[in-house]
Amino acid sequence: MPFSDYKTALVTGASSGIGAAVVERLSKEGLKVHALARSADKLAELAQRTGCTVHAIDVSDLAAVTRLAQEVEFDVLVNNAGVDRPGSILKADAEGIDLLVDVNLRAVLHLCRLVVPGMVARDRGHVVNISSIAAAYNFGGNSTYHATKAAVSMLSRQLRIDVFGKRVRVTEICPGRVATDIFAHVHGDSEGTRKRFVEGFELPQAEDIANAIAFCIAAPIAVNVGHMEITPTLQVPGGLQTTRPEAPQA
Repeated sequence: MPFSDYKTALVTGASSGIGAAVVERLSKEGLKVHALARSADKLAELAQRTGCTVHAIDVSDLAAVTRLAQEVEFDVLVNNAGVDRPGSILKADAEGIDLLVDVNLRAVLHLCRLVVPGMVARDRGHVVNISSIAAAYNFGGNSTYHATKAAVSMLSRQLRIDVFGKRVRVTEICPGRVATDIFAHVHGDSEGTRKRFVEGFELPQAEDIANAIAFCIAAPIAVNVGHMEITPTLQVPGGLQTTRPEAPQA
């Protein structure tokens, strides 16, 4: 199994939710997992549970991320960190656009730039980019988020071309709604958003996404699982909507 070929992993956005679940899952497989996130307190708790090595770093801090990539050779890279600022481009602000581009896209590009060449040189490695169903389907109010996740989706496909001829695999994981605290982070109301987005729904758990990632990594080295879309059974993306034109203003 390829897990035996890999020694180290880097997981971003690792302090909670899917990222923390991935750290736990990969640690159980015997990898030396480096967990990167901004929350030092949550990372410390994660280290106690899993034995992972923690890095309290903002993923958009290029200097700090560069130093880490120069110090450690990573066999597995899980680009999980992500943020959202709901709102159409009609109501977007410059700060929100820059934040989403910096975390959701620029950080992913730089980490791939820093880590993937070493994988190619060693002829082994696995990049897992966690995008979203928002990379492929349109729904209201998340223009910048859609744009950044679509870019990560295309990057994932392009990476396969960039590493062609080497045993470096690339997987894009596209979750739909998952029972995590991301909604509270976005909307700033933990109790209210949990009632709105989580309670009463049958949703995948963070552990389900982590297990799917482990499945992709554990596949025979001759197998590249390139794209996996994971949604609740009772969720479908998209939908047809039609509206009438507004009446001319007097």
